Amino acid sequence: MKKITFIIALLITTLGFSQEWKSDIEEAKAQAAKEGKNILLVFSGSDWCGPCMKLDKIVWKSEIFKTESEKKWVLVKADFPKKKGNVLSPELTASNNRLAEKYNKSGNFPLVVLLDNTGRVIGMTGFKNVSAEEYVKIINALLK
Repeated sequence: MKKITFIIALLITTLGFSQEWKSDIEEAKAQAAKEGKNILLVFSGSDWCGPCMKLDKIVWKSEIFKTESEKKWVLVKADFPKKKGNVLSPELTASNNRLAEKYNKSGNFPLVVLLDNTGRVIGMTGFKNVSAEEYVKIINALLK
């Protein structure tokens, strides 16, 4: 019984700290407008881009980023995997391609774009080999 209680508590804690990365920019705009937040759009190559994987491990999964993002941003990820086992649906691939046409014409990976709730670009940054805390500061500095 103690094991079951522990597992349930662990799941609830884990779910409480998980982020919700959206793939639909229109849904993100609606949520951002409703909550008074900006949108953080991340272009990633999750299975081939070394810096993308490092950002995911060090920044996106960090508690400091999770806490900050809950307060300030609606998160959108446009992923461009290359391995056969990670192929996205045709609809999601098309949606990510439309986002890239609008916000990442030069095809930079990773690219982090801060948008207002209408989709207007506030600022952009890429990979920086810094701590999660420093990277959050870099994102916040885009507002200035």
